[in-house]
Amino acid sequence: MARNILITGAAGGIGRAMVAAALGAGHAVAALDRDVAGLDALVAAHPGAPLHPVLAELATEEGCRVGVLAAVAGLGRVDAVVNNAGIGVSSLRPDAETRLPSIEELDAATWDRFFAINVRAPMLLMRAALPMMRADGWGRVVNNTTSFRTMLRVLPYGAAKAALEAASAVWATELAGTGITVNVLIPGGPTDTPFIGAEAGWAREAMLKPAIMGPPLAWLLSDAAAAITGRRITAGRWDAAAPEAPAAMRAIGWPELGADAVWLQGGSGGR
Repeated sequence: MARNILITGAAGGIGRAMVAAALGAGHAVAALDRDVAGLDALVAAHPGAPLHPVLAELATEEGCRVGVLAAVAGLGRVDAVVNNAGIGVSSLRPDAETRLPSIEELDAATWDRFFAINVRAPMLLMRAALPMMRADGWGRVVNNTTSFRTMLRVLPYGAAKAALEAASAVWATELAGTGITVNVLIPGGPTDTPFIGAEAGWAREAMLKPAIMGPPLAWLLSDAAAAITGRRITAGRWDAAAPEAPAAMRAIGWPELGADAVWLQGGSGGR
């Protein structure tokens, strides 16, 4: 069944692959990005497709609100939110992927911007679309976080994506049984897009290609994945012939560490 999909960061490398996959599966797409030229090129690449470009600055609360309103104006409603937009450390300096930012570099404005785009925007977009999904008893939320290795090594990007990872787990639990699923989809490593700076020092030919994100996204948006929620899929290992194979799919976050909590006895309990 055709649905209306909102995809952020749609003009970037991974975003373009996601848009192509969603359109190829028969869905209509609201493509959100702040890159005017990139959106124009995206539309030109899909002539006649049900593709609605939306210019939106997701770093601000107002930008998120306007983005959803424009998506609804173009599509009529939103059935799925794919939170792909993000800001990485290459935005700080071209070699930041390998010469990692130090705490001295990360002032409050930088920290706030990373969290606004990588964490707050996904929450605001999902929150705005949720009433439409609840009314229909069907919805999809797909969040692009990052590898655990990056979460534990790279500030402020890794910390922001770890926050989105944790939020995704909470949302999946909260929405269980509603027909609305929440999953995480990541490439699995450095991906050959402008998101990785020119001075990262990695061979482009050795990087993952954005197209790997398309097939698992199309599957997550389908009715075949209706029972899949609270899962983390690594696109670089995903196999369409065995979509639920453990090699590519596990629980969101670190649930195995839950046993380290010491719960208070009696009273109101602890968290």
